[in-house]
Formats: sequence, structure tokens, C-alpha cells
Amino acid sequence: MIPQIHLRRGKEESLLRRHPWIFSGAIESVRYDGNEIPEGALVDVYTRSGDFIARGHYQIGSIAVRVLTFEQEPIDTAWWQRMISTALDVRRTLGLTDAPDTTCYRLVHGEGDSLPGLVVDIYDTTAVIQCHSVGMYHARLTIADAIRTVYGDRITAIYDKSSQTVPFKAGLNPVDGYLYGKTGGMPRTVLENGEKFLVNWEEGQKTGFFIDQRFNRELVRRYARGRTVLNTFCYTGGFSVYALAGGAREVCSIDSSERAVALADANVRLNFGEEAPHTSLAVDAVEYLKDIGDRYDMIILDPPAFAKHHKVLGNAMQGYKRLNARALAQIKSGGLLFTFSCSQAVSKELFRTTVFSAAAIAGRKVRILHQLTQPADHPINIYHPEGEYLKGLVLYVE
Repeated sequence: MIPQIHLRRGKEESLLRRHPWIFSGAIESVRYDGNEIPEGALVDVYTRSGDFIARGHYQIGSIAVRVLTFEQEPIDTAWWQRMISTALDVRRTLGLTDAPDTTCYRLVHGEGDSLPGLVVDIYDTTAVIQCHSVGMYHARLTIADAIRTVYGDRITAIYDKSSQTVPFKAGLNPVDGYLYGKTGGMPRTVLENGEKFLVNWEEGQKTGFFIDQRFNRELVRRYARGRTVLNTFCYTGGFSVYALAGGAREVCSIDSSERAVALADANVRLNFGEEAPHTSLAVDAVEYLKDIGDRYDMIILDPPAFAKHHKVLGNAMQGYKRLNARALAQIKSGGLLFTFSCSQAVSKELFRTTVFSAAAIAGRKVRILHQLTQPADHPINIYHPEGEYLKGLVLYVE
């Protein structure tokens, strides 16, 4: 028997609008033969009057159910294959599956692909899975089989990298590893818009590369010619490679992680050899920005998420304001500032207001040239606006 959750009166409204989350405060009662619903179990959700409304994964926390379907249908092998096939068709429509100059893309983007709690990235012939919920973690072998079925021999390895993303209180003791096949030797080389990058999904951050900045990196390439570029929080040096490819006069990559800086250097060498006009520093970006003078006329601010949840939102916005004010105060006249927030808790309106405050503090005249977001392989479910997590602005500073 699938456990049944019944909602309080009126709490079905968001579900009738097909929002994929059910919060714990909306639940009135639970009907299940066992003592407690196991975390990750499939549950059916009903209105107070007893009408079926959704089926999804149960979890412990403020979000109690992540909805998989609004139909009374089995979540079986055929269902997973259908969902993966639909996700692949979207990427095929985007021209990503057979692009000669891009061999990495996101196949599944959680709620954006109606699979909340699941991320799948493709690196050439390897799929990397990250489960953010217990339910998805329990289903990972079935998901891997669905990927193999849908892709056929185009996928030769599937790697599960969920140890850092599943809820740690669930007691799963997850260990990263290959669910299918094996890739010999790390890192591996992938292409993005014709640029080459070394990716290590076994040891790197996220799934190995920040695929969500693909279009925004291309914009840096377009504007970089003749400029002196500072790439802060550089990680693997994606923006640095694109700036050099666009003809930048000089690029400086900084990150607090020595390992990240080494990866950035390696990616620069991979594309341009040893003589590229590139320097790197393993320093704290916020400290470095205290006194950079006016040596840079393009600055890229792409920090990690300052606000993982709403409780720390106030402090996070102060951090974004301080960071942007320092860059705006010192960037060379006529310079371009690329500034981003990847915090889901930060709305694009709040981010824009914060950057406005930073500009006022810096006392510079600023124009917005572009308002940026995540690429199309990180789709936003129209019923789940919270999925628009990446915000960015390109500013011209007089």
C-alpha cells in the first residue's frame, strides 16, 4: 500500500496550480500501515475531502513531498524511461545532443524537468547523476538503467556523485562511484562552444563543471577583445578561457582554492599553451578586491551561493553589495562588470536592487547592458518560478 497523505483544508491550491512541493505545514493526517513513512518512500497526496491530487517522494523537512506526477500512474521502469526520453528530446530540440563544438550539457534539471531532487549532466559519453533527495537516491539504479536504455551505446559510463547532496541526516552513508561502465583516468576533456576544458567528475565540485554559465561565458568572449580581465571565484577558469579566446590583452584568475587555480591554469594551457597572457593567484577574492586600483576594465564576479536559504538572506545581500561596490568603485572607466548570484533564495529583483545600491555606494554612473540567466538546458518549470536560480547583470561603468 502506498502511504496516503491528506492535506488541510485549502492547502491543495498550490498543487492545483501544479507547484511540485508540498510543505509539512499543509499536512493534516497520514494513513499508513507502518509506524512512520520511510524517508524517500512514494506517497499519494489527497485533499481533505479525499480527492487524489499528486504522487511523489516523501522527505523529512519543511518540504515534505516532492511531486513526481499529478496522475495516479505507476512510477515504474517505463515511467522513468519516458521522463528521461522527454528530457533528452528537449536537449535535442536545443541542438545540444549532436553539437560538434559542445560535448557537455545538462540532461535533467530537477523541477525544471519534472524530476525534483535529480540532476544529470552529460560529459561526452559519461552521465553524472546527483541525487538531492532520498527518494531519488533510492531510485538511482533505475534512473541509470533508463539513461542506458534511452541513450543506447552513446553512453559508456554512468557515475553517481550524490554523497555531498543527499540529506546527511538520512543515514544513507552514500559512496560515490560508477553505476555502469568505467572511465579511465581523470580529468577528461570536453568541448564547450569550441573551447576545451578538463573535467573531473570524480573529485571536482558539483558534477565537475559549472555548465550553467555556458551562454554567459560566450558573452564574455564577445566583449573581451583588448581588455584586461579579472576573473574572481574562477574555479576551473571557464570565464578566463573565454576571455582569452575573445582576444583579451591580459587575464588574471583568482580563487581561494589552490586546486581551483591549478585547474584554471591547466585549462588555459590546454587551449593556448604556455605563453598565454594569463596569471593566477590563490587568494580570497573579497580581500583582493579591497585594493585593485583601476588596472582592470572587465571584472567577473561569480561567487558561490551566499544564501543557501532565506534565514541568511540579509547577511548574503550585504555580502553581494560589498563585493559589487568594491568592483564598481575601482573598475576602469568604460569597463564592463559581469556580476552573478546563483542563490535560489535571491530573486532577480532583489539582486538587481542590491547591485543598484552598490553602484550608488561606489558613486559611478552605470548602465545595464544585459540581464542574464541560466541556459535552456537548465529549464524553469513555469509552475515553479523558484527554479530561476541564476541571475546576472552586465554593467557598463563610466
